[in-house]
Amino acid sequence: MMSPESVQSWLDEHFARIVAEREVPGASVAVLTRGQVLTAAGGVLSRTTGVEATTDSVFQIGSITKLWTSALVMQLVDDGLVDLDAPLRTYLPEFTIGDEAAAGTITTRQLLCHVAGFEGDIFTDTGRGEDAVEKYLASIHDIPQLFEPGEVFSYNNTGFVVLGRLVEVLRGKPFDEVLIERLATPLGLTHVSPSPYEAIMYRAAVGHVPGEGGVMVPAPTWALARSNAPAGSMLAMTPRDLLGFIAMHLAGGTTPDGSVVLKPATVTAMRQPQVRLPRLSGMGGAWGLGWELEEHDGHTVIGHDGGTIGQAAFLRFAPEHGVAIALLTNGGDFFGIFNDVLAYLLKELTGVTLPGRPVPPAEPETIDPAPYLGRYADTIYDITVSQDADGAIWLDRVPKDVIAEIGEKPMRAQLVHFEGDSLISLEPTHGIHPVFAFIGRDDAGLAKYIHYGRVVARA
Repeated sequence: MMSPESVQSWLDEHFARIVAEREVPGASVAVLTRGQVLTAAGGVLSRTTGVEATTDSVFQIGSITKLWTSALVMQLVDDGLVDLDAPLRTYLPEFTIGDEAAAGTITTRQLLCHVAGFEGDIFTDTGRGEDAVEKYLASIHDIPQLFEPGEVFSYNNTGFVVLGRLVEVLRGKPFDEVLIERLATPLGLTHVSPSPYEAIMYRAAVGHVPGEGGVMVPAPTWALARSNAPAGSMLAMTPRDLLGFIAMHLAGGTTPDGSVVLKPATVTAMRQPQVRLPRLSGMGGAWGLGWELEEHDGHTVIGHDGGTIGQAAFLRFAPEHGVAIALLTNGGDFFGIFNDVLAYLLKELTGVTLPGRPVPPAEPETIDPAPYLGRYADTIYDITVSQDADGAIWLDRVPKDVIAEIGEKPMRAQLVHFEGDSLISLEPTHGIHPVFAFIGRDDAGLAKYIHYGRVVARA
């Protein structure tokens, strides 16, 4: 196993080179091992300004924010203010969605592990004021319920904004303020930036998206709306700060000075599987209370990924080894640098090899795709699955709403059979072969939903 000194030497020798080779504009990494944090950075924060990325630069962590929101919710549980299995309306009576019966039964636990069942990618901009999350909750009063609460995992950004509002109501303060007061400050974290107003005080990374010829250029917008902050629309920090949060989990919920942020039993409970996932690209096998959970070679690896406008963040934590790695990037080959740096160091430090992402079979089974063909739609994508005259199966995904506004391009992929009712892209997209599972059947025998981490209903 690598010593802390050898980790730092490896980072000093290789990290900047890998950033350049993977055409990542800029990146920063931190490694926690044997109680020490080792860091490195490479590239630039923006290809327009050319400002160098350093280890004290802040990058957006995207949906890794959900771990912070989960911790704030579990503090409410520790304080006796919330029962995870009581209806959410016990504490948030104004919670309303399109299905009144579901709204009355959905629990905090179901929101934490993405099984609440309502449409989960609502990115309504309700302004920049402290009431943005409150207004957001009012705006979702008519969103559709896709399936029964607790029935199936479907990644749900909207649900985490609802949890953020729960935190605001029971703490009597805006979400951003609670996050700083109850997590960043007691943990002694110095560069946690809940909005652009704080991030601008530091060296802040700008996301990059493909421009003409595929060249990475600065994104047109720095962050998504404040209304989605509890789900991960704008929280930024250094990798070292992110590992300060993980060190608290490693220490059973306590800070370096012995203060209790979370009860030890709560830290353990958050890592327990709540729901199993179908085999999908880039996701673990189960979900806990906020955590993505994976089992490899008999060892547990937990974590979360995050993606915002041209930025991608990766966090992996091996609790039994006391090892955690945070990798923050602002464009380029996200998954390539993940493999070259995070997966490599995790193996060297723990002996755990992360499994390769799904790939198409060498000789795919010939299937009848009729149950899968058709159009599926939600608020951010129109997805069409079709078959051409030669029998090839195609998926066309067209972004709309805010996803189109921030520059995401349409995707067209040829699909082949993967396993069961799942198809896989023949060619990689951003370094991975997306897997699409088709679940449920209507009276005509057609799939009700397409599942790629999110469940999208047939239109």
